[in-house]
Amino acid sequence: MVRVCSLDIEVVTGDITELDVDAIVNAANSDLWMGAGVAGAIKRKGGTEIEREAMSKGPIEPGEAVITGAGRLRARYVIHCAGMPPGRPATVNYVRSSVSHAMELAKEHGVSEIAFPAIGAGVGGLSVNESAQAILEGLRAHCDDPGPVRRVLLVGYTADSAKALESVLTDFAQGE
Repeated sequence: MVRVCSLDIEVVTGDITELDVDAIVNAANSDLWMGAGVAGAIKRKGGTEIEREAMSKGPIEPGEAVITGAGRLRARYVIHCAGMPPGRPATVNYVRSSVSHAMELAKEHGVSEIAFPAIGAGVGGLSVNESAQAILEGLRAHCDDPGPVRRVLLVGYTADSAKALESVLTDFAQGE
């Protein structure tokens, strides 16, 4: 675990849908339909009602976020971070901005623990390192006022992705 501002940031390996935290983040597209990857796993385990609720709030601009209930998941909320438009690549700027929007939503909903996957990595075209850097920069924008958010998990589905997240987090914390 690393402390950045007043946030305790930790890297974990595994399935984000299994985490018992206030909110998990979905690596979403701006139309908010949930296809493959993290979104598909959330929809399969949490229920189609998550996708229906998300889509009722969209479409949104790339770089924005919306919050929904979490269906059958252990989390209370899913925050859908639009790191890319449908069928187009993710960008570091979209990821950074969507994380900043996610933090605003987390504050508004009393979230104290939030878990982020590598938004925009994989099908989005970013590397895990690029995604992690953008996520951390989005979090840093809330250093002065993180609201109730105290604990952030960066979730790598595989050991390799978790190792990459850990490396970026360590470098980021040393630069603070």
